[in-house]
Amino acid sequence: MKPRSALALLALAPALLAPAAAQPLLMSAEWAQGACEAWNKDAVLTDKLAESGWVKNDKGRGFKVMQLFRKDCGAAPTAELRVALKDDKALCVYGGKVETANLEGSADYVMSADTARWLEMGRGDYGPMRAMMFGRLEFVGPKMEAMGNMGPFENFLLLVGKVPGDTKACPGT
Repeated sequence: MKPRSALALLALAPALLAPAAAQPLLMSAEWAQGACEAWNKDAVLTDKLAESGWVKNDKGRGFKVMQLFRKDCGAAPTAELRVALKDDKALCVYGGKVETANLEGSADYVMSADTARWLEMGRGDYGPMRAMMFGRLEFVGPKMEAMGNMGPFENFLLLVGKVPGDTKACPGT
């Protein structure tokens, strides 16, 4: 081996031996940041939820709240997304820890499911209608508004499959 090649190999050794970056825990604050970024890259979510008027139902706060959790990890939300109308699009403006203490029942959402069910919905095994009908997804919020936005709602559930999340532990433990 030439000296230059050996030096290059030595320089790369730490990167080659380092463990892969850990994924954030599914439904953690860190995961919610990634979900927010993925939301903003999904034209169905950003465009259709603006066109339907969904994003405008914010009770004058300037944003809607969606809080999420894995039921087998506890009974309280562990991740929060906020969506606001920006440049005629429904954009995610915050993804992180739960901060909104007082939710507006006619505007905001809380969604929960067992980890296995979140993963099934994230793979597209079934959509929101079946998930709610069979009790696989628990949902608190304006149901009629959600029913009028099933296409975008399905894309939201698919974010779970697009944003990597570790399921070996629970957020907040």
